[in-house]
Amino acid sequence: MNQESRSQAIAAAIILLGAGLVLYFLPTIVLWIGNFSPTLAIFVGVCLIMAFFAVFWLRARYQRSRGK
Repeated sequence: MNQESRSQAIAAAIILLGAGLVLYFLPTIVLWIGNFSPTLAIFVGVCLIMAFFAVFWLRARYQRSRGK
């Protein structure tokens, strides 16, 4: 395993761990915010789910700009 593939594996592991934690606590977070405002809870839930995809989209753009 070379240095580049090792760093890619570490980055993927960190992203998946972070996303897993967010998705695990998402219902608790949304229900807590929903006590104050249901609309805000929906907005926060959608933003947290979209952040998962945004990370991969940004990483793909970065990789494409580097020519890999």
